[in-house]
Amino acid sequence: MAAMAAALRGPLARFRSRTRVWTRGTRGAANAVGAGQPQNFDLLVIGGGSGGLACAKEAAQLGRKVAVADYVEPSPRGTRWGLGGTCVNVGCIPKKLMHQAALLGGMIKDAHHYGWEVAQPIQHSWKKMAEAVQNHVKSLNWGHRVQLQDRKVKYFNIKANFVNKHTVQGVDKGGKVTLLSADHIVIATGGRPRYPTQIKGAVEYGITSDDIFWLKESPGKTLVVGASYVALECAGFLTGIGLDTTVMMRSIPLRGFDQQMSSLVTEHMESHGTRFLKGCVPSLIKKLPTGQLQVTWEDHASGKEDTGTFDTVLWAIGRVPETRNLNLEKAGVNVNPENQKVVVDAQEATSVPHIFAIGDVAEGRPELTPTAIKAGKLLAQRLFGKSSALMDYSSVPTTVFTPLEYGCVGLSEEEAVALHGQEHVEVYHAYYKPLEFTVPDRDASQCYIKMVCLREPPQLVLGLHFLGPNAGEVTQGFALGIKCGASYAQVMQTVGIHPTCSEEVVKLHISKRSGLDPTVTGC
Repeated sequence: MAAMAAALRGPLARFRSRTRVWTRGTRGAANAVGAGQPQNFDLLVIGGGSGGLACAKEAAQLGRKVAVADYVEPSPRGTRWGLGGTCVNVGCIPKKLMHQAALLGGMIKDAHHYGWEVAQPIQHSWKKMAEAVQNHVKSLNWGHRVQLQDRKVKYFNIKANFVNKHTVQGVDKGGKVTLLSADHIVIATGGRPRYPTQIKGAVEYGITSDDIFWLKESPGKTLVVGASYVALECAGFLTGIGLDTTVMMRSIPLRGFDQQMSSLVTEHMESHGTRFLKGCVPSLIKKLPTGQLQVTWEDHASGKEDTGTFDTVLWAIGRVPETRNLNLEKAGVNVNPENQKVVVDAQEATSVPHIFAIGDVAEGRPELTPTAIKAGKLLAQRLFGKSSALMDYSSVPTTVFTPLEYGCVGLSEEEAVALHGQEHVEVYHAYYKPLEFTVPDRDASQCYIKMVCLREPPQLVLGLHFLGPNAGEVTQGFALGIKCGASYAQVMQTVGIHPTCSEEVVKLHISKRSGLDPTVTGC
């Protein structure tokens, strides 16, 4: 979350037979060469996630000899997956699909208001949803392998670590060792969910986002611990498909995001069935004879201890970079001792000039797939394509896929005030009601837009925050304008598309500094 905040500030079972063919090829190469004879490449990428694959494929397109080393260490619960990294396997893709499943449930409830006769009660099958999502993910795993093969990128399913500045050794699941050397090496290993190891029972009985999308059976009554976007997104779709869901948060929701918007997100979730235990911290997880989990927690506000029983406990308390097993010290690569992220410069270079780091594993970078992909492509172009273009991490748009989606780009109100001073910041805002909410008379209390601007003319837009349906689609469009230095006046001169939620952005006229109460805009 800290990396994301920095960006906002600106400065397959049915594919198993084919998988075996690939694995045999890799092992054959390793056996033929031998552990003492490294295979040489122009570029070696450690990590087969979004950023690493993008970098490798771009370098191969530029005619270079490229290798990718990727290995998924099973989660404590034994969950493992294929090529593609967090986003494809246990992040953006399955998350968005399960979010869509929850949205469809809400639409079905609205349907009879629009004349559709829908049989009641409505039932949801976790098993059917999960199977469909998992099959799609497996198809993406296979697709990535085919793409690497088509581009003649050598793929090694090995757990890699450094031997020296130019050499990496890797061990496959059979214990065989492969040595690889390269002129340039890119670390793109990403991160994994954090476990509160100090809490008894946390690792033994809890799961994380590494597991939730691969469960074959419904998680049932679930306690989500944490208030990150991962926590709220998971809690949101679990509630949306009809599961009893509670969020336990120690402090504030969506740290690093605009806090007014974050409060509206949790208000909406609470009003639509998600329970919140605020200011609470778990202290013990115990498995009962029934198989359920008894959770003990402390309420910091009252100082009292309480307990509850759940079927599943999902930890969503942050992520840690995958650097500890890379033996970076053997290559001389520096990491931040506090968070173990790789220290990089504007060129994505580490303390060793020919070793680079991109994506979530790099210090000060947003933990977002699109930034890793773009950074990877630009890095390959600089190394092999005679380009000098650097990745611009300012004004990176993103969306939190909670039941009511929250999209944002640029500075939060808090960041703008801290950077420019309260007297130099103007905030235009409005509540609105989406047209599609009117016929079923859906509550639109939290549908809200906020534009943070400099007060002095021409009132440059510092940040845009949108809470409502299709927030990602809305934010993507306005991100271009903000990236180009749009002013409040220019946004107001833009003609809206009627009747859409996004047109409400170009009608903002109420300033928080004016002291006026927010009003509902629209027709």
